[in-house]
Amino acid sequence: MATKIVGGFDCDVKVAVVIPTFNEADNIGNIVRQLFALDVEKLGILFVDDSSPDGTGKIADELADQHPGRILVAHRTGKLGLGTAYIAGFKIALDNAIQQIVQMDCDLSHPPAEVPAMLDALGHSDVVVGTRYSDGGDVDPNWKMSRVLLSKWANFGIRTILGLRVHDATGGFKAYRREALRAINPESLTVAGFGFQAEVAYRAQQCGLTVSEHPYTFMERMAGKSKMSLQIAIEAFWRLTLLRLKRN
Repeated sequence: MATKIVGGFDCDVKVAVVIPTFNEADNIGNIVRQLFALDVEKLGILFVDDSSPDGTGKIADELADQHPGRILVAHRTGKLGLGTAYIAGFKIALDNAIQQIVQMDCDLSHPPAEVPAMLDALGHSDVVVGTRYSDGGDVDPNWKMSRVLLSKWANFGIRTILGLRVHDATGGFKAYRREALRAINPESLTVAGFGFQAEVAYRAQQCGLTVSEHPYTFMERMAGKSKMSLQIAIEAFWRLTLLRLKRN
């Protein structure tokens, strides 16, 4: 798997936000502005781009030039899957001695304004899971009912398959202490697609890590097209069922 690195982190960057990208040219500049406007010291952004044909990678490189020492871009050859993108980003963050790692989508469905509270929660938790499905959490009120039902159905089914205690098994908005991410061991994760998020939660539970939940409202992407579908959810069920059978 060929990876080209552009930019990098200064030695004082201790918090990294890992963001996989594929065709997010309309969103990437906005999320950089919002993250760097937060009151978070020593924050860096780590993009993992899978050769986006819309030029997302080129824009990320330009942003790295504009923010030297604060943005690192990992360019991968081909569309290799969300899970492997996060694994690559986590490994780079750990190799750079990052102490707190946040994972989130580039499309602003995960509100950057929630990041400081999630980092604060790492003061008493190993992992913080952003949740749509506990008290205080919600989804975009403009979602169609079919989308709401698909999300809730997938979440309930995956929680049941894996025996997960977290309310939002499929959510991709999480924060980790460095030691927790090392305990999870990103390179041991096996589910490349949508089910990756649940596998991470499952591994955290297996490792006995302290997990807290931070409610937030998941908003529809600001621009671009959602990659979620019924087919993707069914594939996740299959792969996670095999994972549970294998590890029992």
